[in-house]
Amino acid sequence: MKNPALFLLPVLLAGQLTGSTVALGQTVVKPTDNLVVEGLPPIPTSVAEGVKRYTESRSAFFTSWHPTKQEMLIGTRFANTPQVHRLTMPMGARTQLTFFDEPVNGGSYDPKAGAYFLFGKDVGGNEFAQLYRYDLADGTVTLLTDGGRSQNDGPTWSPSGSRIAYGSTRRNGGDRDVYVMNPLDPKSDRLVLQVQGGGWGAIDWSPDEKQVLVSEYLSVNESHLYLVDVASGQKTELTPRSETGVAYGGGVFSKDGKGIFLTTDKDSEFQRLAYLDLATKKWSFLTDAIRWDVEQVELSKDGKRLAFTTNEAGVTKLHLMDPKTRQYKPVPGLPVGNIGGLNWHPDNSGRLALTMATARSTADVFVLNANTNALTRWTESELGGIVPSSVSEPKLITWKSFDGKEISGFYYKPGAKFRGKRPVIINIHGGPEGQSSPSFLGRSNYVLNELGVAMIFPNVRGSTGYGKSFVKLDNGLKRKDSVKDIGALLDWIAQQPDLDASRVMVTGGSYGGYMTLACAVDYNDRIRCALDVVGISDFKTFLQNTESYRRDLRRAEYGDEREPEMATFFEQIAPLNNAAKITKPLFVVQGGNDPRVPRTEALQMANAVRKNGSPVWYLEAKDEGHGFRKKGNQDFLFYTTVQFIKQFLLNEAP
Repeated sequence: MKNPALFLLPVLLAGQLTGSTVALGQTVVKPTDNLVVEGLPPIPTSVAEGVKRYTESRSAFFTSWHPTKQEMLIGTRFANTPQVHRLTMPMGARTQLTFFDEPVNGGSYDPKAGAYFLFGKDVGGNEFAQLYRYDLADGTVTLLTDGGRSQNDGPTWSPSGSRIAYGSTRRNGGDRDVYVMNPLDPKSDRLVLQVQGGGWGAIDWSPDEKQVLVSEYLSVNESHLYLVDVASGQKTELTPRSETGVAYGGGVFSKDGKGIFLTTDKDSEFQRLAYLDLATKKWSFLTDAIRWDVEQVELSKDGKRLAFTTNEAGVTKLHLMDPKTRQYKPVPGLPVGNIGGLNWHPDNSGRLALTMATARSTADVFVLNANTNALTRWTESELGGIVPSSVSEPKLITWKSFDGKEISGFYYKPGAKFRGKRPVIINIHGGPEGQSSPSFLGRSNYVLNELGVAMIFPNVRGSTGYGKSFVKLDNGLKRKDSVKDIGALLDWIAQQPDLDASRVMVTGGSYGGYMTLACAVDYNDRIRCALDVVGISDFKTFLQNTESYRRDLRRAEYGDEREPEMATFFEQIAPLNNAAKITKPLFVVQGGNDPRVPRTEALQMANAVRKNGSPVWYLEAKDEGHGFRKKGNQDFLFYTTVQFIKQFLLNEAP
């Protein structure tokens, strides 16, 4: 998973500017009732006014083609949350269809007539998403799943469009079983496969609709594939369950149903595009010449075209293949950035929808004509007051870590108007199976253009995109080696004539939040301040309190706290247990409904560091989960982040 600027000012929305008055007669931004604010100073309205033009950009993401018309569904935001919109022509008006207080996930037309679409929605960021049907004739919304404390993902349509397969934790909250349903008749819902573990999911249907391809995800380094008979629920191994250390993804049946196109790092350092013959179990590896991960695979409905993307040092490259000859070539002339959401139009016309973002353009929807390689823009999302030419484009940098391993990252320089050595923000991605890549930074462009702060997004060991050996370098007892990569980055910063090593701030979200806290402990004397967003403060308490459906999946990465050796190691490295070493200002941000990293991780860390007498700011949104998705909350977080940067990184008077 790529993670461009995911958490420095991670997607968050609009605090009310009702003017309370402070002693100096200055109006301040009043936090809304859903926000818990502790230790923060009043935020002057001048801060909100100064950053406003950087908070008004939006994005658009492709979600579904209409099965018979040249129109589509997209996800975008016009008010406080992303919702489903209909788009009937390139650059046409975006017609909003859903109007919920909570963000809506996806939006997938029924493949028969486009009379309805399916979407997912949770409550307050708790990630217990339910599936819904939206009937276009009258706007009626029907709940399809249990509506309780279960997580429902998918859905995956059958070729005829009469059924969906999806995963749900409804049985016990921890195991993700596979169900099949006719969305027009919710009572048809049927358990097809009962499993143990939270990493199961339906990927594709066979052309005859008798089987479903199912994946069992154990970790970024290991997964397994099965064929499941829809009628009987019988499960057949496609990849040996005894096979360890091999990962599979992107599976799709060939048109004739005789094989599967997928990605795998079987016998390879990188994920290759491969074809598995179902009768002979023979593997054909199709992209040996590409020494990067193949990430997405999309086959046209008639089986005559295949599109796939590669991740080349964080930059996405799009390729087209003839599945019959297995010949492929890159699509020329595409901007440097991220490409996702590949989807062929069902009419087999060669139109490929995709979502693309660059450093100077937020995510937008495009359609590629595979016959001519012509790219047509379908959306042009507003950048607010940001001028594209003023946006910094990143430079790929590398440095040697403590063990000689080369680490890389993306360096964004501040505006040219700033002179002298510039302060630095190091923004560490989450995951840890993630990757920072060149993309539009949104609000963070204010930090570059108006505050003159340089930004570096490192891809420390454990990041994806650099081979499976690199991903494993931070596993288990090697956890602190990734923290040492940041220590080596601090050394690199000190050697740069244009950067000020005495003014460094570290930030990150989720696992990047753990990295932030660990750096605040280990490099307290080398940084000015730290901003932790939904971060892990103690792996032991985290693993005990994260939702049960993901607990074993996280143990595969971090280690098992029930084992004595790991328990001792977790005790040693926990930022919580080393909080006394943090004397620099700390800002802790948390979603009150976070199912991944519970709010207890943030509360215990903030309380522990406060005992040192150093400044601790705490901000919690009671209606958010793992990161902020509502614009009002995002905006208020940004205002406070700017104030934190000014006060503690730039030493400006509050």
